[in-house]
Amino acid sequence: MIDDAQLLEQLQSKTYKEQAFKTLLTLYKERLYWHIRNIVKSHDDADDVLQNTFIKIYKNINNFKGESKLYSWMYRIATNESITFINKNAKRLQVSNEEVQQMAINNLTTDVYFEGDAIQLKLQQAIATLPQKQQLVFNMKYFEDIKYKDMAEILETSEGALKASYHIAVKKIEDYLTKN
Repeated sequence: MIDDAQLLEQLQSKTYKEQAFKTLLTLYKERLYWHIRNIVKSHDDADDVLQNTFIKIYKNINNFKGESKLYSWMYRIATNESITFINKNAKRLQVSNEEVQQMAINNLTTDVYFEGDAIQLKLQQAIATLPQKQQLVFNMKYFEDIKYKDMAEILETSEGALKASYHIAVKKIEDYLTKN
């Protein structure tokens, strides 16, 4: 099994870049898909954002300095691409980011790729009421079980701030679920 240092070396070499990128796709495509899907909600949108994410990774891999883990860097790109996607949709539809999120959740019931039940739909509605940063932190911790240390690298903030955000998000979600 190839480690990140070897993979990065190959990704940054002209000779092995294509093959190394295929390996990168195999290793990270599913994890990044679900990370993006938790943010944008729709399968089709997640596929589009995932494609944009990998294009950006491919184009910018030579700029990666190794100051963070490779997957943290890729998650940061995926997160930023997801937020950019939501912002563009909000601007295009002339609505707020929150309204875009709400529309995406309303569309989950017709999404053939959504396998959730009424409880999971209610949880998604509760998450959508959170500010964007709390949504990110909650999704990364609750659904992906990402460690605070890694999350701090991805979101470029302190572990303490993330723990506080997660705690507040959980309280807000509990309140929402109790009242709705």
